[in-house]
Amino acid sequence: MTTVAYRRGMFVSGLAAAAVIATGCSDSGSDDHAAPSSLTTTVSATSEAARTSSEAPASTTPTATSTESADSTDVTIVGQRDVKVTLTGPIAVKYAAATPAQKEQLGLVLTGDHNGEKRASGVVFQQFEGGAIVAANDDDGTPAYIVWGKIREAWNIERDASGAPSQTGSNGSAGPLGVPTSDVHTVGDREEATFEHGKITYDTKTGKVVVTVKGKTVPSGL
Repeated sequence: MTTVAYRRGMFVSGLAAAAVIATGCSDSGSDDHAAPSSLTTTVSATSEAARTSSEAPASTTPTATSTESADSTDVTIVGQRDVKVTLTGPIAVKYAAATPAQKEQLGLVLTGDHNGEKRASGVVFQQFEGGAIVAANDDDGTPAYIVWGKIREAWNIERDASGAPSQTGSNGSAGPLGVPTSDVHTVGDREEATFEHGKITYDTKTGKVVVTVKGKTVPSGL
């Protein structure tokens, strides 16, 4: 909220003009909503009518608010147990650009650092109830992609270097498939997504999941 105060100058004998100095003050809000402003109002001596100005609070919705900075747009959304989570960098840009259907599929954002962080590899991600948003790094302009459903499940299966399911292998972006290079999207009766080193498809009619790693089809592990 911004408060505007006005001071009127004393009239000097013989002078027909008065000066009014208006200064705008803003309280120290959160970094997500830091938008101070400075206002100057001039009042004529003949009318002595001061123009007043005030800032209305930023418009918000129950689920998301956004603030723009020089580098990126942060997005704050409400997650589980009404906890607010602020998305930043490529993750925020992707969520802001997501379609209503994609946001519905993602569902509520999951809270806790382990559900949204930066890996040692530089990969950044945010988990949701129904999917995840993943980017190769948090540099401005890096694209982020959405994965969900059976494709996400197959991607999260622990695999060895060849792509075969293995309890001692790695999964997700650290696994042999790497990070997503496309959103999960529909092609005919199939959902599919591409990754750094492969592709996963899911036949919505038959329920079959096909995982390809470096051009070789491997067991889905599901």
